[in-house]
This record gives sequence, C-alpha cells and structure tokens, in this order.
Amino acid sequence: MSITSAKTGSTSLSLALENNFMEPIASTLVGSGGSGAIEFNDIPQTYKHLQIRCISRPNEAGSSGAQYLYLRINTDAGTNYSRHFLAGEGSTPVTQGAASQNEIRAGYQMRNGYAANIYAVAVIDILDYTNTNKYKTTRSLGGFDSNGAGYAALGSGLWMNTNSINSLTFLCEVGNFVQHTRFSLYGIKG
Repeated sequence: MSITSAKTGSTSLSLALENNFMEPIASTLVGSGGSGAIEFNDIPQTYKHLQIRCISRPNEAGSSGAQYLYLRINTDAGTNYSRHFLAGEGSTPVTQGAASQNEIRAGYQMRNGYAANIYAVAVIDILDYTNTNKYKTTRSLGGFDSNGAGYAALGSGLWMNTNSINSLTFLCEVGNFVQHTRFSLYGIKG
C-alpha cells in the first residue's frame, strides 16, 4: 500500500524525501585506538526530535553478559536523570527503574570477553529536544545476539532539565568503545 500526498501526488517515499523528515547530522566511527566517549556537540536547534543509531562494543574483558550503554546530556553528570528498563535474556526478564541517577541507560553492549567481533545495536530517540518548557525524554530499543544467547532491551529516560539539548555524550559502563563502533545522529523535522 502506498500513501499518496493530496498536495503533490507524491508517494510516501518521495514525500518523506521531499519534506526532509529525517536528515543526517553527524556520524563518528571509532578508530584502532578505541575511544572513552562518543560526543556530539553543537547540535543544530532546527529539528523537532533527534535519533541516534549505533553499533557498539566495549573493551571490558568480562567473560560473559552485558554492560550498559550510558547517555549524558549537555555534559550534565549530576543526579538529574531517571530511567526505566525492560530487557530479556533468553527466558529471564529483567526490569529496572531508578531516579536521581547521573546518566540514562540507553542500551546494552556485549562484554569483550563474551564472544569475538559481536557488536550491539541501539536506536535512541530524544523527543522535543529544543522545547524549553518541559523535561526531556528518551526511548531506546536495542540489544545483541551471540548465536542464540544475548539481550533485547527497551528503555526510557528522563533528563530533569528544561534547557535545550546541544550536546550528547555516550559512555561505556566499564572501559572504552572498541574500533568499528559507530554512532550516527539524525534530525527529525516533525
């Protein structure tokens, strides 16, 4: 089924491209030395929402399991964040909620000692990031698979600040991001 614009007669795909619903803003690829943080600074204030798409892996040498992908907004490391998380590890559900945190849990990553060359994925939405009349909310979906073992997770976060968002910092729970980790930032018009 194709949606056609009454205004232009365009199909849904050409209409989306014509109206620039989603535009790439920036992308970063981690080199051979690894990186302690992924940062997007001077984010344009011309979009309605932001979306981050990433593939990531930490260099933590833990033998199994997962660690969190953390997000901080506008370099705020204070206890101004709340979060909720729902994850599945095989048949075992994991739920979490916490207030007064110093970051948002934006996804899971596989520990480096778990299995070779497997990266986690995440899509993170930041809603109404320029609205100075409300706190900022995030939602995330992601996980990883290692030949039948792994995690899938849904998360939401709250930054209790009304400032417009102009920078994002992504961190590993432990260690640094390894080579070939990639984060891409997109702007959504509305």
